[in-house]
Amino acid sequence: MTQTIAPRVRTLVLLLLAATGLLLAGASPASAHAALTGSDPQQGVVVDKAPSQVSLTFSERVATSDDSLRVLDPKGERVDAGKPANLSGTTYAVQLHSGLPDGTYTVTYQVVSADSHPVVGAFTFSVGAPSTTSVTVPEQTAGGGTVGRLYGFGRYLSYAGFIVLVGGAAFVLACWQRGAGVRPLQRLVVSGWVTLTAATLMLLLLRGSYTGSGKIGDVFDLSLLADVLQTKTGAALVSRLLLLAAGALFIAVLFGAFARTSPTTTLNDGAPHREPDAGEDEEKRDLTFGLAVGGAVVAAGLAASWAMAEHASTGLQPGIAMPVDIVHLLAVAAWLGGLAALLVALYRAPEETPLDAAAVHRFSTVAFGSVVALVATGVYQSWRQLGSWSAFTDTRYGQLLLIKIGLVALLVGIAWISRRWTGRLAKTAPVAAHEPEEREKEHVSAVAADSKRAAQLARQRAAVDAARQKRLRDADPDRLGLRRSVLAEAGVAVVLLAVTTVLTQTEPGRTEQEAKAATSSSSSSGSSGSADSSSGALTLDMPFDTGGEDGKGVVTVDFDPARVGGNDLHVYVERPNGRAFDIPEVKVAFTLDAQKIGPLPVVPDHIATGHWTASGVQIPMAGDWQIAVTVRTSDIDQATVSKNAQIG
Repeated sequence: MTQTIAPRVRTLVLLLLAATGLLLAGASPASAHAALTGSDPQQGVVVDKAPSQVSLTFSERVATSDDSLRVLDPKGERVDAGKPANLSGTTYAVQLHSGLPDGTYTVTYQVVSADSHPVVGAFTFSVGAPSTTSVTVPEQTAGGGTVGRLYGFGRYLSYAGFIVLVGGAAFVLACWQRGAGVRPLQRLVVSGWVTLTAATLMLLLLRGSYTGSGKIGDVFDLSLLADVLQTKTGAALVSRLLLLAAGALFIAVLFGAFARTSPTTTLNDGAPHREPDAGEDEEKRDLTFGLAVGGAVVAAGLAASWAMAEHASTGLQPGIAMPVDIVHLLAVAAWLGGLAALLVALYRAPEETPLDAAAVHRFSTVAFGSVVALVATGVYQSWRQLGSWSAFTDTRYGQLLLIKIGLVALLVGIAWISRRWTGRLAKTAPVAAHEPEEREKEHVSAVAADSKRAAQLARQRAAVDAARQKRLRDADPDRLGLRRSVLAEAGVAVVLLAVTTVLTQTEPGRTEQEAKAATSSSSSSGSSGSADSSSGALTLDMPFDTGGEDGKGVVTVDFDPARVGGNDLHVYVERPNGRAFDIPEVKVAFTLDAQKIGPLPVVPDHIATGHWTASGVQIPMAGDWQIAVTVRTSDIDQATVSKNAQIG
């Protein structure tokens, strides 16, 4: 029976890893969790005289560096002076040189949001009148590219390591103390510690490049590492490493002194285990209490290293959100990490230390309590990050959250099946084979003089007993059913963890909707220029082919009302069969060759599958404008298509 199950287990694990890899590989670069909600001068506006400074307002506080805000003249030369300054709240400004000539100026920004994610972008404004510009806005690599994908993978590994470490140790301590001496469980918990430690070091090295240039070569730049250590995220990662040092001591005691005090059914040589006396029982209780307190402190500290630096630390009610986030992470670890430990115990526990039904019942109780905590904390987190029912469908964060809720519901359904198997689980019956054993003992006595032969027969007898016990245990249909349902739970948990990792890198729905509302209000109030009442909405369809795999499609540009002044831009990307095509990046540029104006770049916001939009796109004068759209379908495959249209 076991021989037929093992290939299925390996196949399922490989499929789950492949699905997880595709999910992570297909995830877009980390979205800006702080959105630009306004600027002075505004995007695309034409001012009469040069301003003394350029200010940008974000939806939340951000961290800036010397080069976070740059202003470039039409020749591409920097005209900003000094470091960015925080004017008030979420508004940041950089001073400009005096006496700037007329022309089109480009503003680029690269900052870090309060919840640790990079925010990049660019826009233009003009002094006197628009002009040609030699500035080409570089690819916005912060948070994307190879470094971005490595950082996302490191986050996934860190979550997985935390869950396995904390959940596995909790399973041993609270559900199956005899498991402290089981090698496969020891390897599982230690692997969780190693994974979390390695992932934390990886994130620490990648952090500088992730929020900066996005170049692989900057990963080992010690000056960047020194800058990272002075940030909130850097402090959180260092704190995590220090707590992991304490976690190593906890593991050493759990699988050392504690394992030696935990009773087992039999010793490896088949001899009965001596029952502990009263003094040993008291020592065991004291050691268990100490490990429980110490382990809880380390686990809560590790969870706090995420809560202090990410979503929970900013936005609404951070004083409530951070403790709730810690409870949420601990509940996830107790459930999913304990599930991993249960799976290992069911499949890999040695014959002399079989997993008993009481341990499974205890884990079932722990899992139920964890699910209750997850639901309570998850409802609060969802309200805090979304803010409205419409955000579930109108924002990427809400769509991912719906997928996560569906996976959790599926996981709970499978867990209910596992709970039914747990209720029916029978303890493995003792092996009754006295007559063969007596005959073997007589045979061993007959050849006692030959110690080598006696040792060989003893090993054979142990192997026969182990095989017989394994057959009896595997023949139990309730245990077999529990194995399969727990394996299915673990499979869904792997995918759930991947979705959660992507979710933590996505702009919260509340922030996205507030930023769009603020941008729309700002652009409508700041529109300039005369409107031509005869102008109407403009729609252009342009086929494209980036040359790569799955690189063909059609991009549709809707420009309304296609007049001088402010306009609303919508870009739709579809596959050849008409279905929405969610590609990594779309950029638009407007050029008026007759007046040598442009290209004026526009980077629309991604709001839904295959749909990008930008509000308040300024057209300075009427004419035959070229509208060029650049679509990128992979890291290296992109194409630019264009059409001319009369605007104004």
